[in-house]
Amino acid sequence: MNDFSHPERNRLSHHPLTDGGGAAIAHKNGVVHPSADTRLAGVAVVGLGYWGPNWVRNFQQLQCARRVVACDLDAKRRAHVKELHPAVEATASFDDILRDPEIEGVVIATPVSTHYKLARMALESGKSVLVEKPLAMSRREAGELVRLARGCRRTLMVGHTFLYSAPVLKTREIIQSGELGDIFYISSVRANLGLFQHDVNVAWDLATHDISIILWLLDRVPQAVSCQGQSHYCSEVEDVALLTLHFPDNVIAFIHVSWLDPNKIRRTTIVGSQKMLVYDDTAPQEKLRIYDRGVTMQPYYDTFGEFQFSYRYGDILIPRLDESEPLRQECAHFVDCIRTGNQPRTDGVNGLQVVSVLEAANLSMRESGRMVPVKYITV
Repeated sequence: MNDFSHPERNRLSHHPLTDGGGAAIAHKNGVVHPSADTRLAGVAVVGLGYWGPNWVRNFQQLQCARRVVACDLDAKRRAHVKELHPAVEATASFDDILRDPEIEGVVIATPVSTHYKLARMALESGKSVLVEKPLAMSRREAGELVRLARGCRRTLMVGHTFLYSAPVLKTREIIQSGELGDIFYISSVRANLGLFQHDVNVAWDLATHDISIILWLLDRVPQAVSCQGQSHYCSEVEDVALLTLHFPDNVIAFIHVSWLDPNKIRRTTIVGSQKMLVYDDTAPQEKLRIYDRGVTMQPYYDTFGEFQFSYRYGDILIPRLDESEPLRQECAHFVDCIRTGNQPRTDGVNGLQVVSVLEAANLSMRESGRMVPVKYITV
């Protein structure tokens, strides 16, 4: 069922990284530092492959839990993490984590095909859960996790890390201020050489980031999506794709993702009726630029010869950003939501929205790019 008026679906609330009383988490130089009385008894990170060790590092550095447990079946990965962080506990048993009463939060950083099963087991064991993107492999699975988390009154959060980055936060602030005017379109490119995944295609791997960013920036969900892609190395695992998201009021967004590009590109262009913004995440500095450029059509003309556009080439503004590691902010936010019961910025409904778009994009790709309505379920 399409439901564009659901308050949790269309309005993703912004939660500060503090508790309701304001005394929980202190900020110093843009970095979150939990005080001793906000620490959890324990958190666990399941999956120590490419991204899992970064979660371990941040939890350990933040000292937001008395115990940090790292879990992986691979003894070499466990030994690697222990070498980097001697104070971290390591285990090969997920069941031990589920049975441990001191583990309050679990991060699932395993292959996408395992997200639903492991997250469900953790929630059923009374743990709060943060699942790396995407939340699950289908709307049905994602919806079940949202309902389960609500039923057992536990935090369910999704690892849409860019929603904790300073450039994206600033971009949302600029859009909501009206400085860009009415948004016409968004164009996003996320390309690099690798890393190939075996259980999901490039849209599920890379476009997840851009979909989550665009939905949050626009504060709305697309009505339909079309997608074309091609696999060059693994059958039915597309390594390049182009998605088109169709929003109400003639707003459109394009997302190009690729595992087969010689350059690492992370660039989003937002075109409004008044100004334009470019976000380049690979830039070492000045990641955001606002261009005072646009097109004006003369409101009145008597003959076709008088019809003309005027083009404006104004100044370029580079907003100041207070940068800190997005994953560090995300870790602190997860801990705070567990402790206070606050709704996460990237909660289960947010994850469900993104999975719904991906599912429609996957269907479109299988049907040669046909425009597919995005189906949302009410949870």
